[in-house]
Amino acid sequence: MGALFEELDWRSTPLGDISLRRRRDPGLGVQVYEVKLDDEFLMSSLWTAGEIELARLGLAAAPGEALDVAVGGLGLGYTAHAALEDPRVGSLIVVEALPEVIEWHRAHLVPLGERLATDDRCRLVRGDFFALASTGLDPEDAGARFHAVLLDIDHSPRHVLDPGNASFYRPEPLSRLAAQIHPGGVFGLWSNDPPDDAFTAVLGEVLTEVRAHVVEFPNPIQGGTATNTVYVAHAG
Repeated sequence: MGALFEELDWRSTPLGDISLRRRRDPGLGVQVYEVKLDDEFLMSSLWTAGEIELARLGLAAAPGEALDVAVGGLGLGYTAHAALEDPRVGSLIVVEALPEVIEWHRAHLVPLGERLATDDRCRLVRGDFFALASTGLDPEDAGARFHAVLLDIDHSPRHVLDPGNASFYRPEPLSRLAAQIHPGGVFGLWSNDPPDDAFTAVLGEVLTEVRAHVVEFPNPIQGGTATNTVYVAHAG
């Protein structure tokens, strides 16, 4: 059965102390992987429906049969993994600010790490997504354009992990990102908050066909259902 709790890694980073933990939940009968930044839970393998739906909804709206995709935020890898499940995806770049998170995947410390680290279509790149959104998401090709850009870093546009991220959710930075998306391509964003009319309006200043999808999924802790929001919009 293994230990009920293990700390698989702990590091001090510029953003705070980050740790990867694995525990067995006796009530659910599953192993749970969790990432904490200082005392804040960043992600858990119990809560992945929204991340998976970000890829599914975003790519369902993307045109074409050979898609170049960029994902902002690696985390436990569920958005990236769901993107690779779409046979139309020809290339995937995943931008992650914390090298420790990339190392967990390459060392196969997390369940999806081996798949992401060994799929020839997938590149895990250390970088600041919000900075690269202005200069070029692919450090090896500043002029690269994508059919879909999927972002899952902050809790929501109003609840950011770093104060410096807040300025991204405004028309001018979003316009610079939109310039890296093929016409008709997609920008998708995961949020832990309910749909935000003010942010939807900001997206509408830059992109078209903006939709805020409410994703419902079972709440394994409290019972009932929980919700996330996935925004999907098209480049002009």
